[in-house]
Amino acid sequence: MRTKIVAGNWKMHKNAEETEDLLNDLINQLPDDKEVEIVVAPTFVNLASAVQHVQFTNIQVAAQNMHQAASGAYTGEISADMLKSVGVETVILGHSERRAYFHESDELINAKVKAALAHEMRVIFCFGEELKDRKADQHFAVVESQLKAGLFNLEAAAWEQIVLAYEPVWAIGTGETASPEQAQEMHAFIRSTVRAAYGEHIAHNLSILYGGSVKPDNAKEIFSKPDVDGGLIGGAALKAADFAAIVSAI
Repeated sequence: MRTKIVAGNWKMHKNAEETEDLLNDLINQLPDDKEVEIVVAPTFVNLASAVQHVQFTNIQVAAQNMHQAASGAYTGEISADMLKSVGVETVILGHSERRAYFHESDELINAKVKAALAHEMRVIFCFGEELKDRKADQHFAVVESQLKAGLFNLEAAAWEQIVLAYEPVWAIGTGETASPEQAQEMHAFIRSTVRAAYGEHIAHNLSILYGGSVKPDNAKEIFSKPDVDGGLIGGAALKAADFAAIVSAI
């Protein structure tokens, strides 16, 4: 059975005190369900304290990004080894905001994926089309291209450390959401694309998350679709009650 995952990407929100408060609220409100993996991704400066804070809970801590080099003169960057040294085992890579605002290419993201895997980290790999792609009926082609460029030069064994997160970019922070049927259609396409390249076993066991304005009132219907294995949550992850409701919905 595929792992059900609900991950909260906190983006550039929450200082140290606010991070501690939100973690406390989550610990108190999240359901104690061993069948659902719960992940939160605070900012870099709060990762170490967050890891300590959730040490004896069912919450895991992820990083929002990392650099592809092991070390070097890269002012302001963070390496995989640095993340591992504070207890972070999972990293989000390829988020649409990294692609759009920081001009991260498929090739750069692929280098980051390989660096994370070399340090035995798990990768939540993000990808998805913009509104212009969907209007031009190019959404399947764009998603396939991002998958192939970002991941399809990996060895089959590496996929044990990969989680996919499909983000229709037009539905992030806009209040728009892909319908459950649209989400299922794309997730099924993604799984079939992986199946064609790596076989049924990897495709069947691969967790594919949906990321795009998931909220308590739409989470259950989205999560009910057979190829949707959870969510990468943005704004709703910043409110403990909303995030807990989304976790409960799965």
